Amino acid sequence: MSISTVMITGATSGIGQSLTKAFLAQYDKVIACGRNRDALDKIEQQDCIPCLFDVNNRQQMQQATSELPDIDMLILNAGDCQYIDDAINFNAEIFDDIINTNLISTGYLLQCMLPKLKQGGQLVFISSSSTILPFPRNQAYGASKAGLDYLANSLRIDLASQSIDVTLVHPGFIETPLTEKNNFPMPFIISSEEAANRIIEGINKRKKYLHFPKRLTLILKLFHLLPKSWWQAITVRSLKA
Repeated sequence: MSISTVMITGATSGIGQSLTKAFLAQYDKVIACGRNRDALDKIEQQDCIPCLFDVNNRQQMQQATSELPDIDMLILNAGDCQYIDDAINFNAEIFDDIINTNLISTGYLLQCMLPKLKQGGQLVFISSSSTILPFPRNQAYGASKAGLDYLANSLRIDLASQSIDVTLVHPGFIETPLTEKNNFPMPFIISSEEAANRIIEGINKRKKYLHFPKRLTLILKLFHLLPKSWWQAITVRSLKA
């Protein structure tokens, strides 16, 4: 099908910003969603429709999306990352915040926008390759993204009758404001522009699953096939180093 209108959440930074710029060069209209008014105002292209809301403000989300037109593609990219540094003194507030931001809010946005997604359209979830294996300190972020994985794969079944394709994306480390805060090695990290290009290439082919860079994700998938005790021993040893 020909795409005319695409909606992107988290459009003002990182992968979302790069996707917005790339899609504005390809399609008739882009609905750029974000909570930063100044950043949205800087997207001055004629074919961009700014949509201001915080994903954790349900009333604001409903009001902002109620007047939007029907769309051909919905890219669910908005999210946050925080780590739980002390597992014994588990920080439930961080866990609650990340689960709500990355997962629960997605359900409310789907409630608002799935009725506006045209038959034959496409739904894209930007998840994370961190769901392939468990990582230390990653309980909140990893659990939220694992929930997105299941949500995407389940919706793919139920939306097939509407000829709506669902694409699940597992990026590795990407240069974004979120990864700038990381104080650990990030192998094979790529720019948000390169990530956006790979996502768009997969979307155009209507692929069900994308993962990149494969130098990283294939290594993770290999470890996933090995006994879980091996991965635990490796990660525990790395924490002690």
